[in-house]
Amino acid sequence: MLSAAAVLTWTTERLAKGADDEALAALAEAVVRFPDDPVVAVRHADALQLGGQLTAAAAEYHRALMLDPAAVDGWYGLGCAELARGAFGETAHCLRRALALQPERLDIRFNLGNALFGLGEVDAAVEFYRSVAEAGPSPLTGEALAAIARIIPGASAADNAAVLKARRTWARKEAKILRLPSRRPAPAAAGKKLRIGYVSAFFGDRHWMKPVWAAVNHHDRARFEIHFFSDAKAPDAQSGYRDFPDDYVHDIRSASNDGLADYIARCGIDVLVDLNGYSHPSRLDLFMRRPAPVIVGWFNMFATTGIDGFDYIIGDDAVVPAAEERFYSERVLRVPGSYLAFNVLYPVPEVAPPPVLATGSLTFGCFCSQYKITDATIAAFAAILRGAPLARLLLKSRPLADESNRAAVRGRFARHGVAAERVLMDGPAEHFAFLAAYERVDIALDAFPYSGGTTTMEALWQGVPVLTFNGDRWASRTSRSLVLAAGLDAWCLADRDAFVAQAIALARSPTTPAELAALRASLRDRLARSPACDGAALCRGLESLYEKIAIRP
Repeated sequence: MLSAAAVLTWTTERLAKGADDEALAALAEAVVRFPDDPVVAVRHADALQLGGQLTAAAAEYHRALMLDPAAVDGWYGLGCAELARGAFGETAHCLRRALALQPERLDIRFNLGNALFGLGEVDAAVEFYRSVAEAGPSPLTGEALAAIARIIPGASAADNAAVLKARRTWARKEAKILRLPSRRPAPAAAGKKLRIGYVSAFFGDRHWMKPVWAAVNHHDRARFEIHFFSDAKAPDAQSGYRDFPDDYVHDIRSASNDGLADYIARCGIDVLVDLNGYSHPSRLDLFMRRPAPVIVGWFNMFATTGIDGFDYIIGDDAVVPAAEERFYSERVLRVPGSYLAFNVLYPVPEVAPPPVLATGSLTFGCFCSQYKITDATIAAFAAILRGAPLARLLLKSRPLADESNRAAVRGRFARHGVAAERVLMDGPAEHFAFLAAYERVDIALDAFPYSGGTTTMEALWQGVPVLTFNGDRWASRTSRSLVLAAGLDAWCLADRDAFVAQAIALARSPTTPAELAALRASLRDRLARSPACDGAALCRGLESLYEKIAIRP
């Protein structure tokens, strides 16, 4: 019969290769034989976590920590299990306990950064990732640089120069590791039918792809041959795509970047358009390989990519002023109106009257992803609530289904003097029900420095005006682009202070309920007739750009 030490040695070797039923069975037996051994309990919990049994793993980590509160691997393992369950508040608590015991552990720092990002504490997350990246070469160095590059546009402490530097640092290190061969396909010949390729992992996500289908459905197929390179569900009618018989859909889910680059080159694509940006970072290496003569970023771009393979990035006048072009590794191109003009091509709830008519006091709302609810955003929201003592705020996002995440948000508001009952929090819902929740909101407040995009479109379409302001970077101006294109200029303020002051003024004004009711009743029709929903015009703008750059990259 093996001793506890022998069991641990044997299972360490097995578990290093991944989940292992035989090792898990041996550890379960060891737990029975050595019930008071915290190391055995931690290893058993590790095995459960590797096998995807997160609830059971968390329970076993808790048991191990009762046996030994100083078991750093117990705190770390529990933190990782909670991270996998999306309980970022509990994750941060556990990993801080682990870090206090072993402050030199880079894996603890890295995962603590992941948890803090999930909570919206983006600046703190960047600092933890940076501490990993600057600790010297390690298996986590590249991951830390990639994480910084991915999230830094949403860090309040960063600016345009910091975003460019972080993304260039990661991209050039990655390109050096890849040792890429020189490749630059020949540009298109004048007069030929241009082949446009769109790359995305999200073609099937109807709520997210509204601007894409608004434009792409209007392509002139007599002048352009359209290719979709899909990393997930293929474009279909349910997602908003009109099925054009001459379009090409390529399933690239199993393709390596190297193989895909060769495939795209063989397809003879003239202009390759990335719709992912850093939302699907595993494909960024594809564009470093230059599979087409012209490579463009559009749609999910709100900062420079920092990648030399990109020739152009497409925005509009509202998001990138000329003075900021020096912070882009790409050449900035602009379309008239909003670069995110959208259509809603699926069933949605009817517009409801503003709730203030029944409640007598305003309910502000923000349905942005929790990672956009930064400390700066919470400080501004708290200032609004302090200045409008009868108002409430509704936050709604997936992480808010978890109590530890809600507790973390309550604590952040409490530090600004806002009582818990004034901040309502809801978790996720099926998309129709998610949209229906706007019936509980009078005015949507934008997040910053990473503003809304999809949530701004959806709030407006549900009749809810979005209050935003002119931020200091593209990521802070996406809502501005949509709000201005919708003709709601008065809802886009000059700066943060004006944003806060206007929200307070609206909450205090006795005429606001009637004004909101009138606006809400007419907003969807107004929006549909505005440049914010003119997908045909957006398509014409894109096509004009494609024709110019395809011949002269």
